Amino acid sequence: MPSWRTPVGRGTEATEGWEGTGVQDPVSEPTSGPSGYDAELRRHNRVLLHACAVQLHDHVLDIGCGTGQTTRQAARTAQAGTALGIDISAPAIERARELTHAAGPGNVTFEHADAQVHRFPQQRFDLAISRFGTMFIDDPVAAFANIRRALRPAGRLVMMVWQPQERNEWNTAIHQALTGPPPPVATASAGPDPFSLADPPTVTQILAAAGFADITFTDVHEPVYYGPDVAAALDWVQGFTCTNEALERLDSAEASRTVGRLRKTLATHLSDDGVWFNSRAWIINARRH
Repeated sequence: MPSWRTPVGRGTEATEGWEGTGVQDPVSEPTSGPSGYDAELRRHNRVLLHACAVQLHDHVLDIGCGTGQTTRQAARTAQAGTALGIDISAPAIERARELTHAAGPGNVTFEHADAQVHRFPQQRFDLAISRFGTMFIDDPVAAFANIRRALRPAGRLVMMVWQPQERNEWNTAIHQALTGPPPPVATASAGPDPFSLADPPTVTQILAAAGFADITFTDVHEPVYYGPDVAAALDWVQGFTCTNEALERLDSAEASRTVGRLRKTLATHLSDDGVWFNSRAWIINARRH
């Protein structure tokens, strides 16, 4: 995945700012409104929550938690347990703490930490979860081995990651609007790759090397939401780093034409309930061996 899809200013695990389609800065976005990062992944979030199957007494680790929506949701289910959210972005963690202080629950904590090297309590957690927060780790075997050590015997790992880029319309359609048709064969990424965990055999090998077993992949076919109308979606997409970088390379006339193509692309995805793009993801389940 070319670095054009890296987002503006937000941090999740092992990259300065990526989760989901990785678009805006959740630290600065409004906590309510028609669009936003959590709104973008609203349908994915429901699928992930169901797959996690958090239990009343669980102790949950949320990897790449961003501003903490998934951590708080896990904690509300694990009422007799706890939830810890970690993220490499200090501003995101600060925002997560602010939101939790305002609305609870009380069994949540957040730490500014890198899952690859953080010294977790050994065998502390029943469940480790992640919503698009594990794709940018520098050494995935080391990171998942570290997470495994934090899990109790037979503890579970449940994470959501993107399938290959060509199966994600939010990637291909916006890329084409900005830069023209993509090459027929995907080229190697020079920057953070949101599709680094898209290939099941590769991920199975990584997780097995890290000490996990019973590794399964479940197809998730849900759209991402970019706003209630074309104007809101365009504002959202113009917050992408890729959009800014693409437009900055152009003169004013060509930039205007590019924005026009982008607006037209968004308009073709407008339905009665907003602007949506198809996407494909995996729910990956594994157990500590």
